[in-house]
Formats: sequence, C-alpha cells, structure tokens
Amino acid sequence: MHSTPSPATASAPALDGQGIRVEAATRRYGAVTAVEDLSLAVSPGEVVAVVGPSGCGKSTLLSLVCGLERPDAGTVAADPAALMPQRDLLLPWASALDNAALPLRLRGAGRREARAAAAPVLAEFGLAGFERARPGELSGGMRQRVAFLRTLLAGKPVLCLDEPFGALDAIARAEMQRWLADALAREPRTVLLVTHDVEEAVLLGDRVAVMSPRPGRVVADLRVDVPRPRVATDPAVVELRARALAALGGEAAA
Repeated sequence: MHSTPSPATASAPALDGQGIRVEAATRRYGAVTAVEDLSLAVSPGEVVAVVGPSGCGKSTLLSLVCGLERPDAGTVAADPAALMPQRDLLLPWASALDNAALPLRLRGAGRREARAAAAPVLAEFGLAGFERARPGELSGGMRQRVAFLRTLLAGKPVLCLDEPFGALDAIARAEMQRWLADALAREPRTVLLVTHDVEEAVLLGDRVAVMSPRPGRVVADLRVDVPRPRVATDPAVVELRARALAALGGEAAA
C-alpha cells in the first residue's frame, strides 16, 4: 500500500525558490499575437493579481507560467505550478473529499491514505460535514473551496488562479474573497491571480499588474501597501482601485 505525506507536508511546500520570472515573452497563435514583450516577476510567497481587458492574454500568461505552453520569444521560468481554471472541473460522481484528494491519488497514494491526508484540511477550509457530498449538492462557493483545496494539495509552490470567483454572485464572491485571503495566510504560496474585478485585485494582491489590450503586456505594476484584512471602503483601497482603472482606461484609449 502506498504512503502519502501528512496534510501539512502535502499542502505547504517551501517558498525559497525563484517564484515566477517572465522576461519579454511573446506567444502567437497563427496570425494572432496573444502576448508580446511581456515581463513580470513574482517573488516567492507574493500574491500578484493580474487585470486587463478581455482577450488581452491573461489566461495565456497562466498557461506559460504553468508550462502548458512555451513562448515563441522571451523566457518564462517558475517554480512548479498548479493551475485552478475558471470552471471548477470537479468530478461529478466523486465526493468532495475524493475530489480534493485527487492530486494525492495521482501522486501514488492509496484511497485511504489520500482521504486521511485531505480530510483535516477539508475541515480547516470550512467543509466539515460535506466530505461525502457530491459537487451537485454543494453551493458555488463550496465547489470553489473544494477546487482550491485540490489545487493546494497538488503540492506546488506556485498557484495560478484563473478567475476563480467569476461565476459567483456578488455576495458569494465577497465571501470567497475573504476566505481566500484567510486561506493564503494559513497556507502561503506564490500566487498569480487573474481577475476582471479590479477591486478584487486590490483586496487580494500584494501587487496589481495591469495588462494592455492584445497583444498583452504589463503597462502598470501597482504595489498594494495596505494592511490585511482589507475592506473595499478603505480610502487607500479606493485610491489604488482608481489608479488601476486609470491604467486600464489609458490603454483602452490608446
């Protein structure tokens, strides 16, 4: 029977690597250039939120960082990364516990060991009592928690989150933003968070990177020096949101 790491070992890798380094990266799809001369650095343990207009190459950036694609020019280097896509992609026939434990099974753990490792973390993430629930029996926010936990248990030091709360209503989204901030405080990672919500970017990120319309490149990099927990009505948050929107507007007008 296979053995598996303890929950702490499985979900909290060391953050002493290189983080993410993207230098003058270009990625083309036929005649379409998705990103061009894009540069972005994320230090180990840092959370960088990426905002930009639709079609500017935000998801392409995540694919490059995760190694799912290669740049046509430039370089991309990152510690091992796990991707959480826009849709939760939970297995509909599997329980919440088995969905969360899937990365451990894929790494060779038996079902019992994988469940034993995932169960305590599931409880920490507010899902105690829902271990046996199927995805169809969970709320949208609960499904996203399971998907995020599954991403954590992949054991990668870098998390690439692609619009993780885009499908949720405003109330659920605000709740999940607070939950994610708390989760990352408990389980630090190097995070690249793509979002279309500028306020969300300021609430969650240590920095906000603003991308131009396609072909995407970083046109503004704003540091968020606001203590956590953050609230949307904080004047510093409001001011940073306005600066990010101004950067977006300037590019849209260019």
